[in-house]
Amino acid sequence: MWLKPEEVLLKNALKLWVTQKSSCYFILQRRRGHGEGGGRLTGRLVGALDAVLDSNARVAPFRILLQVPGSQVYSPIACGELLSGSDVYWAVATGATLEEINQHWDWLEQNLLHTLSVFDNKDDIASFVKGKVKALIAEETSSRLAEQEEEPEKFREALVKFEARFNFPEAEKLVTYYSCCCWKGRVPRQGWLYLSINHLCFYSFFLGKELKLVVPWVDIQKLERTSNVFLTDTIRITTQNKERDFSMFLNLDEVFKIMEQLADVTLRRLLDNEGFDLDPGLQEPSQITKRDLEARAQNEFFRAFFRLPRREKLHAVLDCSLWTPFSRCHTAGRMFASDSYICFASKEAGCCKVILPFREVVSIEKMEDTSLLPNPIIVSVRSKMAFQFIELTDRDSLVESLLARLKQVHADHPVHYDTTRDEDLTSSVFHSTSMCGDHRFGRIEMVSSQNSEEREKEMSPQLHAEALVAGFRRSGSQSPDSRLPREQIKMRLWNDHFVEYGRTVCMFRTEKIRKLVAMGIPESLRGKLWLLFSDAVTDLASHPGYYGNLVEESMGKCCLVTEEIERDLHRSLPEHPAFQNETGIAALRRVLTAYAHRNPRIGYCQSMNILTSLLLLYAEEEEAFWLLVAVCERMLPDYFNHRVIGAQVDQSVFEELIKEQLPELAEHMHDLSALASISLSWFLTLFLSIMPLESAVNVVDCFFYDGIKAIFQLGLAVLEANAEDLCSSKDDSQALMVLSRFLDHIKNEDSPGPPLGSHHAFFSDDQEPCPMTDIADLIRDSYEKFGDQSVAQIEHMRCKHRIRVLQGHEDTTKQNVLRVVIPEVSVLPEDLEELYDLFKLPHAGSLVAACTWDLVP
Repeated sequence: MWLKPEEVLLKNALKLWVTQKSSCYFILQRRRGHGEGGGRLTGRLVGALDAVLDSNARVAPFRILLQVPGSQVYSPIACGELLSGSDVYWAVATGATLEEINQHWDWLEQNLLHTLSVFDNKDDIASFVKGKVKALIAEETSSRLAEQEEEPEKFREALVKFEARFNFPEAEKLVTYYSCCCWKGRVPRQGWLYLSINHLCFYSFFLGKELKLVVPWVDIQKLERTSNVFLTDTIRITTQNKERDFSMFLNLDEVFKIMEQLADVTLRRLLDNEGFDLDPGLQEPSQITKRDLEARAQNEFFRAFFRLPRREKLHAVLDCSLWTPFSRCHTAGRMFASDSYICFASKEAGCCKVILPFREVVSIEKMEDTSLLPNPIIVSVRSKMAFQFIELTDRDSLVESLLARLKQVHADHPVHYDTTRDEDLTSSVFHSTSMCGDHRFGRIEMVSSQNSEEREKEMSPQLHAEALVAGFRRSGSQSPDSRLPREQIKMRLWNDHFVEYGRTVCMFRTEKIRKLVAMGIPESLRGKLWLLFSDAVTDLASHPGYYGNLVEESMGKCCLVTEEIERDLHRSLPEHPAFQNETGIAALRRVLTAYAHRNPRIGYCQSMNILTSLLLLYAEEEEAFWLLVAVCERMLPDYFNHRVIGAQVDQSVFEELIKEQLPELAEHMHDLSALASISLSWFLTLFLSIMPLESAVNVVDCFFYDGIKAIFQLGLAVLEANAEDLCSSKDDSQALMVLSRFLDHIKNEDSPGPPLGSHHAFFSDDQEPCPMTDIADLIRDSYEKFGDQSVAQIEHMRCKHRIRVLQGHEDTTKQNVLRVVIPEVSVLPEDLEELYDLFKLPHAGSLVAACTWDLVP
C-alpha cells in the first residue's frame, strides 16, 4: 500500500532491513527474518520480534524509500543535527508480499523515475514525489469509499472543490475525478483532473503557482494514449490549436475509457438529428454517472462481440465453464446474461462461442452440486440441445433472475414455432454425450407451434415466399457442370458439422465453422445460415405478420424516399436475371419501402438497394427484410444515414490498420486518405459493387459470421496483393485503376452457377490481361495474415476515430453556417464564430460558454 511519506533514519536501522533493489531515487527493502533461512541470528531475532507483536504493531516485511542524492535535511529525530542525503529517507510504500511491493516499484519506475530528472532543485524532487504519493493515497481511499457508499464523503469534498475552483452553473455535473500530472512542455504539474458532463478540467497548486485548464468535450478533436520521452503511457487530448498530456494515473485504463465515453456521448448529442441511439440512462446529461458510463462501455462491447440488438442491456457477467461435447470437456469462459439472451465466450479466443436467445430456451434448472460438477445449471433449448454450465458463483440468485427474464420474454413474445423452417436446416438434434458420470440433462418442455399453413395465412399473398435464386435453379438457368460435385462435398461437410455442433442459432461456434464459412457456404444453406449467424432468425420468429403489415401500410404511398427507391431499383445487380423481370424488382421495392417505413430516421440510403438485392437472391422476402434490419441496425451501426458516419469511422480505422499491418505501403502512399476514399464502397456494399457477384457472395458469408472484421482483413489482403503496383503508381487515379482491375478479376471456382460477368471496373482494352485470383485463396490469406484483430481492438479504434469524425462534421457544419451568414450581417467573423459556439453549446447539454485552456487568476 502507498504510505503517507514519513522521514526514516537509516543510521541505526541498517541491521533490520536488507536492500533488494535500488535506483537513483528509490530503494526497495526487505525486513530481516522474512524470506530467508534460519541460519542468521539477526534474522531469527527480528522475525521472532515481529511474530510476537500485536498485528496492529507489526512492521510490513517490504517497503520502498525515497532517497534524494545530495539533499540536506535537518532531522527532528537528531535534535536539528544536519544529516547527509544518504542518512535521511522517506518511506513511501509498504507491502505484505513481494508481489505487492513490486507492483508499487514498477509503477514508480514507469511513471516517476524518468520524470524526476527534469527537476534541478533536489528539494523540489522530494516535494513532488511526496505530493504525488499523498494524491494516490487520497484516490485509493476515495475508490474504496465509492465501493461502500453511493455518495462517499470524499466525492462530496471533491464536488465542493470543483464548484469553487471552476464556478460552473449548477447544471454542470461532476462525473468523477482523478489525481494525475499535466505536462506543460517538459515540466509536470501535479494536480487533480475533474471530468464533468461537458468539460475536462484540471487544477494544480504547486510550488506557489496555480494552474487551471478547462476544455469542453465538444472541442476535443483527438483523444489517444501515447508516450513521450519521459513516460511510457500518457493520455493526450488535442483541440484545434493545442494539445496536452496527462499521466501518472493510478488506473489509466479506467480514466481513458471514461474520457472516451464522455466525449462520444457529448458529440452524439450534438449530432442527434442523425438518429444516433443513446442508452436511456444517458439521454438526460444531468443524470449521467461514472457507473452509467462504465455500464455503457460494457454494454457496447457485449453487443458488438455477439452482434445483438442495440437496445439489449447486459445484466451479469460471470466466470464459469461450459460442457463442450465436441471436445468432451468443460471449457472455461464467461457467461453473459442480458434482457433476452444467455451468451457464452471461451477465455481462449476463437475456441467456443454460444448464443442462446430466451425465446429458444424451454427450461433452466439447477443440478446436484458435486465435487466434479460444482454449482451446475442446465439450460435446455427447443432443438433438444442442453447446455451445462458449472462453477457459477451465487447460483441460486442467478437462476432466479434468468427464470424471471425467461418468463417475461415468453410473455412479451409468445413462441410461434414454424416447424417447416427446421426441415431445411434446423432439424432437431440431441447431443447425448455422457458428462462425467450419469447426470441427466434438464427437462425439455414442448412449446406452442405454428404450422406453415397458418403462417401462409398471416403473410400477405403478394409476398414472394422463396429465395429468387431458387426459381432460376428450377428453370435451368444454373446448368450443372464440373463444379456441382464441389457443392455436394461442402454440403456433406456442413451436415457432419451440424451433427456435432448443432443446427440452430444455439449452435457451438468454433474455429472449425469459421473455416467452413471461409470456403463458401453452399447455396442451399446460405440464406438460412445468414439468418442464424446474424440472429435475424430471432427477430423473424418474434414478429409474426410484422413484415406483411408494414408492406400493406407502406405500399402505394408516395414521398421523397419512395422516389429515391424507384430510381435505384433497376440499378440493383442489373447483371443478374432475377432483377431483369418484375418479380425481383417488386420484391426489392417492397423490402426497401417497408424498411423505410419501419425506420424513418434512416429511411433509404444508396447501397441499401445492392445489399437487399443479394439478400433476396438467397432468402425469402420476409427473411431478407429481417436480414436488412440486422445489417443496418446492429452489424453496420451508423452506416446508413446521409453522412455515412459509420462508414467514415471504419475508413479511419482501416487507415490505422494499414499503417500497422502494411507499413511499407503506408510510408510510400503518404496520404492514406486516397486509399480510404477508394475503399468507401468496400464497406458500404461489402464488396458487392466492385467484385463479380459470384465471388462477392463469399465475402458476405464471412461478414455475416465475423462482422466488420471480415471486411477489414479482406481489404488488407487486397492491398497486400497489389502493394508493389500501388507503390509504383504515379497518382491516385492509377492506384484506383490497379485495385479496380484486380477486384474485377476475382473468380469463384466453386460457384455452381455460370459467371455473370462484371461491369464494375474500368480499364483500357490495350492493357495487359490481369491474372485471375480465386476468392477462396484471397479469403484464406486474409484470415491467416490479418485475422488476429479482436472485437475489443476494433471497437476501441472505432471509438477513438468516431470522436475525430464527429468533430470533423461539426466543424464542417460550423464553417458552412458561417459562410452563409457572414455576407448577410455586419459582424466580425471571429465574433460571429464565438456567437455560433454560444448557441451550439446548449445543444450539447451545456449552458456554459466556451472556456480557454489556461485560466490563471
